[in-house]
Amino acid sequence: MPVGGEDVVVEQDAVGGQGGQQGPDDPGGEGGHPDRKHPAEDGPVKVYLSSDMEGTAGVVDWGQCRGPGAEYEYYRRLLQDEVNAAIAGAMDAGATEFLVNDSHSSMQNLRPGELLGGARYLSGRHKPAYMMEGLDASFDAVFLVSYHGSMGGPSSVLSHTYNPAAIARVRLNGVEVGESGLNALVALGHGVPVVLVTGDDTTAEEARAVCPGIEAAVVKRSVTRFAAESLHPDEACALIRSRAAAALRGLSAARLPQIELPATLEITVRNADLAEMACRIAGVERAGAVDVRVTDADPVELYRTFVTVVLLTRGLAD
Repeated sequence: MPVGGEDVVVEQDAVGGQGGQQGPDDPGGEGGHPDRKHPAEDGPVKVYLSSDMEGTAGVVDWGQCRGPGAEYEYYRRLLQDEVNAAIAGAMDAGATEFLVNDSHSSMQNLRPGELLGGARYLSGRHKPAYMMEGLDASFDAVFLVSYHGSMGGPSSVLSHTYNPAAIARVRLNGVEVGESGLNALVALGHGVPVVLVTGDDTTAEEARAVCPGIEAAVVKRSVTRFAAESLHPDEACALIRSRAAAALRGLSAARLPQIELPATLEITVRNADLAEMACRIAGVERAGAVDVRVTDADPVELYRTFVTVVLLTRGLAD
């Protein structure tokens, strides 16, 4: 796949199903969520933006996205530019309200005064809903900016799934997912479509498995977990702006994440001690020496349980 080139979008059925029931209110089906408004008919468009950092064009090493240090300061500037490019594209398409949830590492990487569009800024190292804190049904669209691929999938620069020291892989209804797929659970629960993802080619494909039709700004092609061919930062931002605008201009036809409910997460952790600890959480059951699973009809609660597993096992991950 050419870096930044036109991507072929393949429509898929719901993850875990054959396009069947998406839960009691069919939130992921063709008819949309019962509480979802039509943005063209209900006033200004409100965008929720979750920003990571490993998917930024040029980033290929942990030292570039973990501070303090000169390298981190340089690459956080590139991240800021990519976030602003997404906001600018949304503004080009008529969006007027933005919430940016800084979701990388200590979750305080951006300069709030430099965000475009008068965006509100959600930051801080502990958030109950983690990378999707602040999302609710009042939003019209979700953007995932500077995302990366899963630990268990094809090569993706700095791939991991929430905590690389604890989580080896996650499957959602049998499908390998990374943070884009997990975070889509929250979007589904609130009836908000995920319409844009930016990052490498692997990340784009993983997002499409859960969010068919999503616009993807592929700003780099991963060679290995620690090497990539990236667009020039200016070109990356131009591509993100263009795809963000396209995503919102097509919002009336956007589909919610295609996840069959009840949904099951199968989580493979790094060792048996982590699996044992995870099973102390209500609803989590052992599925093997290093495997646990949890099922829920409520996608937001399923996500919250996963986040609890991540946080609880963090102390044993070393």
